[in-house]
Amino acid sequence: MNEPGLDALLDQSAVERRVEAGTLPAWAVAHYESFHEGILGERNDTPFPCYFGVESEREGLGLYTFCESMTDKDALLALGETLGEYLDTYQDHSERAPLTVFFRPPEEQLTESEYHESMWHVLQFLHVHDPSPWPEEIPTDPDDEHWEFCFGGTPMFPTCRAPFYEDRKSRYCPVGLEITFQPRDVFDGVTADTDKGQRAREIIQGRLESYDGVCPHADLGDWGVEGDREWKQYLFSEDESQAPETCPIRVTREHPKSTLLVES
Repeated sequence: MNEPGLDALLDQSAVERRVEAGTLPAWAVAHYESFHEGILGERNDTPFPCYFGVESEREGLGLYTFCESMTDKDALLALGETLGEYLDTYQDHSERAPLTVFFRPPEEQLTESEYHESMWHVLQFLHVHDPSPWPEEIPTDPDDEHWEFCFGGTPMFPTCRAPFYEDRKSRYCPVGLEITFQPRDVFDGVTADTDKGQRAREIIQGRLESYDGVCPHADLGDWGVEGDREWKQYLFSEDESQAPETCPIRVTREHPKSTLLVES
């Protein structure tokens, strides 16, 4: 961790040292500062809705990496390597340490539809080059309440922020696409089927409505709850006409599909 290079796995202190030293490109600095200030700041006199995220950022528990492209093969292979390193080591850092990936913004402004396409392209690429088989306990059909994205044999919840949001500022990033990966086990004890999870949901949704100034998104739900679909929550739609009607990713148990990230 904290090796040289933009695509390295970095803790908060390493990112801030690089910001201070001027060794990060301007887009990377803008991405990190927008994220850090957004998570720790307030809007409409309300803190950022996810208090787990606020605590993680305030205590310096988060992990980060920068990705040079949303489409370039080498950049996404490097992301796959970093994501694998994260899954191998995050519990040594903190049991709730998320990984936030900051993508270099494109030269031209993208539409909401293009951001959806880019995000799903990243996840599809990671799946195709996954060094581990898809977990047996997770269905491959996204139209199943128990489906969720997996990598390295680990079910996880990727949530995104992007520039196209006007109302949902909790999902807004002025720079470009961000994906925060959280392994499923970080939610142990705070899922919808527990009292603690129900209380957490009520607090987060109450903050969400105040922070955004609009009702929580219709697709907001919980993993494993009948009728809820996790894939719709990764990158909420602002304009439904620009969002995919069905999940764009194609998941199979065929393994390996690629050996580029498989250790020899």
